[in-house]
Amino acid sequence: MFKAEHCIQIFNQAIDDYHRFDDVDAMLVLPEFYSIQDQELYKKCWIDTVQWHLEDIIRIPSLPAEKFIETKRRIDVSNQWRTDMVEHIDQWFADQYISVSVLPNARMNTETPAWAIDRLSILCLKIYHMREQVQRTDSTDELVTKCRTKLEILLMQQEDLVKSLNALIEEISQGKTLMRTYQQMKMYNDPKLNPQLYAKPKI
Repeated sequence: MFKAEHCIQIFNQAIDDYHRFDDVDAMLVLPEFYSIQDQELYKKCWIDTVQWHLEDIIRIPSLPAEKFIETKRRIDVSNQWRTDMVEHIDQWFADQYISVSVLPNARMNTETPAWAIDRLSILCLKIYHMREQVQRTDSTDELVTKCRTKLEILLMQQEDLVKSLNALIEEISQGKTLMRTYQQMKMYNDPKLNPQLYAKPKI
């Protein structure tokens, strides 16, 4: 049975591995000893980690305009990768439980397992970086105290999300919750659907 705690282990490993380089251009190297599913989770968190740092970079006040545009476009591409990964993971869950007999009174959940996993990946990143702020020696006691309080809240959110995700997977495996995959249908990245990309230039 899938366990959210296992996701956290993989996500924390991906975050630690990224920070060995702390470089948005660092090459992704998937752990060979991971299963295919675990490699997908690792890749998902690596994408999120790189995007986290791109979001930091784009907020540098002195960032040259050319670098700003380049970084913004990298973030857009990363967002699409992130969505694609979530849809891929959801399809894995759908295939995993395809033979489950859905009960007549089965409910729909407000989010799919993979989108909950996406939130869990981001929470791991928030916890990592908030813990960094708590450990700073060049900060004020007031700021460290505020960050420590935020860290405690993030850890509580993570614990709650783990319980909720595990419960959701168990309900899906028992046919109590319907497992349905959705595509995000993003239109702005598709040159055939974005009017600004497919419209004929005005003369």
